[in-house]
Amino acid sequence: MGKKYKIQITKSMVVDFLFVLYDIFAIASAYFLALWFRFDGRYSLIPKNYLKAYVRFLPYYAFFCVIVFYSLGLYRSIWKYASALEVVRSMIAALVTGGFHMAFITAVYSRMPISYYFFGAIFQFILITGIRFFGRFIIVLKRIVNKIDDDAKRVMIVGAGEAGRTIIKEIKGSEYLNEIPVCVIDADKGKWKKSIEGVPVVGDREKILVSAEEYKVDKIYYAIPSSDKQTQRDILNICNETGCELKTLPGIYQLANGEVDIKQMKDVAIEDLLGREQVNVDMDEIYDQLGGKVVLVTGGGGSIGSEIALQVARHNPKVLIVFDIYENNAYAIQHKILNEVPDCNLEVLIGSVRDSRRVNDIFKRFRPDIVYHAAAHKHVPLMEDSPCEAVKNNVIGTYKVAYAAMMYGTKRFVLISTDKAVNPTNIMGATKRLCELVIQSFDKMIKNHKESMLPVLHVHEEDEDGSMYPLAKGVKRVDENNNQIFMIPGKDDKGYTEARTEYIAVRFGNVLGSNGSVIPLFKEQIKNGGPVTVTHPDIIRYFMTIPEAASLVLQAGAYATGGEIFVLDMGDPVKIVDLAKNLIRLSGMVPDKDIKIEYTGLRPGEKLYEEKLMDEEGLTKTKNKLIHIGKPVEFDETAFLSKLNGLMEVSYQNSEAIRLMVEELVDTFHPSEPLSDEQKKKYADEIAGILAC
Repeated sequence: MGKKYKIQITKSMVVDFLFVLYDIFAIASAYFLALWFRFDGRYSLIPKNYLKAYVRFLPYYAFFCVIVFYSLGLYRSIWKYASALEVVRSMIAALVTGGFHMAFITAVYSRMPISYYFFGAIFQFILITGIRFFGRFIIVLKRIVNKIDDDAKRVMIVGAGEAGRTIIKEIKGSEYLNEIPVCVIDADKGKWKKSIEGVPVVGDREKILVSAEEYKVDKIYYAIPSSDKQTQRDILNICNETGCELKTLPGIYQLANGEVDIKQMKDVAIEDLLGREQVNVDMDEIYDQLGGKVVLVTGGGGSIGSEIALQVARHNPKVLIVFDIYENNAYAIQHKILNEVPDCNLEVLIGSVRDSRRVNDIFKRFRPDIVYHAAAHKHVPLMEDSPCEAVKNNVIGTYKVAYAAMMYGTKRFVLISTDKAVNPTNIMGATKRLCELVIQSFDKMIKNHKESMLPVLHVHEEDEDGSMYPLAKGVKRVDENNNQIFMIPGKDDKGYTEARTEYIAVRFGNVLGSNGSVIPLFKEQIKNGGPVTVTHPDIIRYFMTIPEAASLVLQAGAYATGGEIFVLDMGDPVKIVDLAKNLIRLSGMVPDKDIKIEYTGLRPGEKLYEEKLMDEEGLTKTKNKLIHIGKPVEFDETAFLSKLNGLMEVSYQNSEAIRLMVEELVDTFHPSEPLSDEQKKKYADEIAGILAC
């Protein structure tokens, strides 16, 4: 007994069959109408031989048309989403079938009037295409009506170019987006008072605020992916004043890839409103510097350190060592690096830069070629309350890592500094200035072959014999000036070379989104309903994104010859209160109406503005316009180095007298709360007592 086969009839098959029936009807009607119009719309005037030829040829012609339509995919298209491609296919079908009709009816049956061939093909195209697009027209019309009825979001498009047009089409054609485009903004005067896809172009950026109110705009799409950052910043800041929801394209590459659509739009972030130009770095220079090298990043779990580590991992280092005291941050960057660069030879180590034994052990085991020293305490108010911790971690920690770098043959040491080190008014800034002085002292001593004058700082009595410091008891050479030159022991203490480490500092301001940054604090305050707290209405800061800062640090390292303080161009300063207002508006609320802004007064050690350079310094250009070199300020390195051991001892006694020592060592330090004469005398006596023990 044979198998029974059951044919399942689907909805799609029924629709296709109905289209075939309609097409046969349309084909028949088209050429009959052509005859009818040719003879003034009177059936009785049509010659019998024409009617006879038309009727006899019609079955063959209809069959041929169905085959052509099927071959061109007219029965496979989803007409709900029909576009210009379907129109082109219908035109080709009309031309092919029209040519066939003309040739075969004339050759086999009878020569017909010329208007019959011409109008028959036109009527056929209209009837065949019209029914297909009629459904789409009804759907679009229904969506527009529904959007109006449902009080859909009214959208302004900034940009009347290809990106803007594409977004308007998608909004209009989408059955999921409850939006309706109402106006377009563009700087091209030639487009004003015209329309794109039926949406009026009302003017340039000066019309944004007026049009937003006139058209009752709820949402703004910024669709100029090719604009420079300054133009984007200026326009988005105007848009932000409207209180509307803002969306923008990530970049111009979507246009090149044909990917401009609503899904590509992202929320406008505070970085967009700051409007910094894209940072460009020479990837070849950075690769030459890092490729095949052993690289150590201290503080590698922090905001800047982790981004430096991630970017180093992308440049094929021989070994990348992330060193941090906080295991959670270290674990997070370990996971991120291995997820993005799975073949990276990564070592994640826990420890403190204060621990000379741990630091020396790491340098002895791995012999890093390059060190990025990002480990530091950076929070200004906290360091005002704990000045000894700032000195231990920032100054002494930097010294110990710098000494280990010299002792184990590191080629380049890069200190991550801050603009708060310039004319500091707080302990944190003063300790970072001391860090700059430390690395400049190391660089100058090495270049002058005076390494023996660099003191060994340690707090363990058992290290006094130099067992932790092979240079202190190792091979030395005496030069022509009778200087004792340290000879660096090679791997496994085989062979010796002269100290060669180059020391530089890279100085920049605040980074957006970093630990302790004001932006996460503002966002949390906005989330909680306010108030947003700003210390002073006139306080300003320089800002840069974390990836930008890290890229420029790597680029500056490639320019180094030793002793430089590189200063990164942070762009224009930003008023913190404007930053707060922009964040409130981006959250869809009105400053001082929905969210209050309160002024709390400057915190201890806080400045109204930060400086990039001290008065004595001047800037030298580099190949990268965002990186400059500050001229080092001359100081007595010998006198400075002689006081560091005392600074360390006082800090480890956790004495408040450390404030006086920092003030004496940093002549540009002007504390926001200066020490009184009585305090100075008290602290001086306390320091003398500590150092006498």
